[in-house]
This record gives sequence, C-alpha cells and structure tokens, in this order.
Amino acid sequence: MKFIDEARIEVTGGRGGNGCASFRREKFIPKGGPDGGDGGRGGDVWAVADRNINTLIDYRYARRHAAGNGEHGRGSDCFGAGGNDIELRMPVGTVITDETSGDVIADLARHGQRALVARGGKGGLGNLHFKSSTNRAPRQHTPGEPGEHRWLRLELRVLADVGLLGMPNAGKSTLIAAVSNARPRIADYPFTTLHPHLGMVRLAPEAGFVIADVPGLIEGAADGAGLGHQFLRHLSRTRLLLHVIDIAPLDTARDPVKDARAVAAELKKHDLELARKPRWLVLNKIDLLPVEERDARVAEFRRRLRTRAPIFCVSAASGEGCQDLMWAVHRFLLQSKAAAAATVDESAPIGAEAARVP
Repeated sequence: MKFIDEARIEVTGGRGGNGCASFRREKFIPKGGPDGGDGGRGGDVWAVADRNINTLIDYRYARRHAAGNGEHGRGSDCFGAGGNDIELRMPVGTVITDETSGDVIADLARHGQRALVARGGKGGLGNLHFKSSTNRAPRQHTPGEPGEHRWLRLELRVLADVGLLGMPNAGKSTLIAAVSNARPRIADYPFTTLHPHLGMVRLAPEAGFVIADVPGLIEGAADGAGLGHQFLRHLSRTRLLLHVIDIAPLDTARDPVKDARAVAAELKKHDLELARKPRWLVLNKIDLLPVEERDARVAEFRRRLRTRAPIFCVSAASGEGCQDLMWAVHRFLLQSKAAAAATVDESAPIGAEAARVP
C-alpha cells in the first residue's frame, strides 16, 4: 500500500430538519390545536483513531464527507428522526487542523480516541412550541440549521520513542533492520528509503521500544533539495534522536564532520523544538576501519565537531555495538519517563490526591 501522510478533506455536518406547522384535524374535534413536530437534528462527523490503519491514502481520493440530514417534523406531534453520524477512521498519530483558522482540532494519539470535527445543525421547531393562551392557532415554525462545514488538513505523525536521521546511505535502514522487526529496502544508492518505517526493538520480554527511520536529509533540504523536510514531522513525537553518521565513507570527498554539521543545521531550519531534542551520534560502518585506527578516528571526530553528545560506534552490517546502543537507549527512555512522571506529580495542586478519593 502506498504511504500517504498528508491529506486535505471537506467535512459537513448534517442539516437539521424543518419544523412543521400543522393542526389537529379529527372528526368531532373542530379545534384540535397545533400539533406540528420538530425537525430532527443533523448528524455529526467524527474522527476516530484506529491502530489497524497506517496511512491516509483513503482520504487522498475520497475528500468529501457529509453526515446525514435530519428529517422534517410532521403533524400529529411527529418529530423528525435525527441524521446518521459518520465516523472517519484515521491512523493513530493523525493531527487534524482547521485549514481556515489554522487551529488544531484534535491530535489522535491513542487507539479509539474520538474527535468531533463537524457538528450537525439543530432541528427546527414546530408550531407546537408557539402555542399560548393568546396565540391558540400559531402558524410559526422555524427551519433547520445547516451543519458545520470545514476544510481540514490531516497530517500523520508516527508514534515512536526513538528516531533515526542522517545523510542518505549512512546506514539507517540497515541499522533499523538489524535491531528491530522492520524490513525496509536496503540498497547502495541514495534515497533508498522513500517513506518512514517503524520497527519494534525487543531486548527482553519486559524491555522494548519503537524506533522510526525516515528518509535521508541532505544539505539544502530547507530549500527543497532531496526529499526536503517532508518527513521530519514524524520525529516530533520521539524522546531521543539517533544521528547516524558514516564514519568510513567510500567517497573520499565526503567528510563525516561536515555531514553531521549539515544535518544539525537543517534540523534547526525546520524546527527548533526538534533540534533541541536529545541527539546521540552513532558512528556507523566502524567495521570498515582497521581496529588500531578506530579510537584515533573517533577522537579526531569529537575534537573537530566540538560536541559533548554521547557517541556510539556500531556496525549495522555485522551487528557490532548495536545491542549496547539499544540497551543504552532503553535506559535513557526509562529515566526520561520517570523524570516526566515526577514532574507531573510535583505540578499537581495540593489536595489533588484527596480529590480523587471517592
């Protein structure tokens, strides 16, 4: 199935039914009075997160979605039936934005989460509501209200704990295939990865996390070079970024330090919040260097880059150093989750615990 992570759709709530102006007419009851019923309410449009869907391709071609209209009211105190609601099932991680105002309507971050994206119109009132002691034969009735109409922008951001980024051919796809159950296409030419891949890293029955691989980033991506920043949004939910760097490029003109700086600069151009995330440097293809030269090459890399970020040396092809890296990532994620939980507890108002006790 083709991976689609953006879509633009039109949603319309159902129109409310009109109220009815009617009078009771039966034998021997010449003045039965008003009996016009109300119109039914228009249906709503709901967005629902579904973990069994992983792409927005359904909304690339089906762009108009309208709920059912309410029925009109009728005589004999008959109220119109409400319109049918519709549910738009979307992948978990979809962000829904109102295209006109730019407001985020919903962020579907968990399975089964529902969001109302277009409300149905109210039904009109029948003349039954307008009778009084001075108005015994009302002919007033109100029409149904139109449903809410919106143009929405759907943007899928995959849910992952760790994200891989780096230059093309740095070995990201090989690394995610070596440490997780993901099986992306691997080849010896740039931009083999054309859309994000998710993989589950399982270190032990109780230890695991989700890792994401996105297409390679090159210098000038902010200006549209390569695949641009199109897929960096998928790293926005991650807790940690693994910056994969080819420490032994076959092209002698390439410099690992310049590649690392170029990717960091493109991150800042795209999103400062993303650039501020913890980012570890993963020097890949260490097996292509002689054993006696590895320490000196890594020390030279750190000195020139002038970074204090953790550096890990791995070989995705042979598996060397991959398990140590994954266990370090697992420990970092446990610490970050514990710190986040402690922050939430400290920010809770006094008496909040007591308020939760029935």
